Amino acid sequence: MKKFRVIFGYFTLILIAISMLYPFFVMVNLSFVRNDAIFSQAGNILYRGLTLDNYKNVFAQIPLSRYFLNSLIVASITTFGQVLFASLAGYAFARMKFKFRDSLFLITLITMLIPPQVNIIPLFFLMREMHLIDSYPALILPGLFGGLGIFMMRQYFLGFPKDLEEAACIDGCNLFQSFFKIALPLALPTVMTLALFTFVTTWNSFMWPLIVTNSDGMRTLPVGLAIFKGSFREITLWGELLACSVICTIPVIGVFLAGKKYFINDIMQGGVKE
Repeated sequence: MKKFRVIFGYFTLILIAISMLYPFFVMVNLSFVRNDAIFSQAGNILYRGLTLDNYKNVFAQIPLSRYFLNSLIVASITTFGQVLFASLAGYAFARMKFKFRDSLFLITLITMLIPPQVNIIPLFFLMREMHLIDSYPALILPGLFGGLGIFMMRQYFLGFPKDLEEAACIDGCNLFQSFFKIALPLALPTVMTLALFTFVTTWNSFMWPLIVTNSDGMRTLPVGLAIFKGSFREITLWGELLACSVICTIPVIGVFLAGKKYFINDIMQGGVKE
């Protein structure tokens, strides 16, 4: 009976994996098929007449390289800033004692309950008053701070062994040295998880970049792809759209593959067990 449950469990996981991977497999393969042959080969497993024309055409029709670069710059800087500020704030809330600490943390948690759409109009007016519309700061600044990241890092540091910090203090480390040399490196699994969430969320962000960008030179990939789709009048170029979709997924997959080993590590690996 136990062996049957194990086999059934693996079989179920394989079916779930196939159901998730098959649409991605179809998207990648059809991106190499000519537009006039996409629907005739949509149900096939092996496709005939593969070509790179869809990728060549999309780079010729829209400034896709610029969109990609903008998304990469915005997502990378936002992820780095979010991780840095969330780690510092989380460490302060977990380890330091100061006036109104619990009240400030409660306010931080409350911000997680506010829908992001509510903040769009106030943020837009703020960016406009600062003369930052259609610029990188307008795309980056609102994403540098978030309650979820602070909460995640605080919860990690609350369980962080104090023995390591006390040993570092004996060796002459101050608060910042203990944080950057001891606490933060051991928090790498949590940091990578937060980094992945932030990168994917920023990379896929559509509404905010749509509102604060006006020129082709500042648009990100999701906005550029939507405008490209809206430019179709008589016929939809599915091949080019699929090619754009494949390009959009490459950085997210790369970030996940680069950081996946940290997700499966024990969150306290290398720490002192009390």
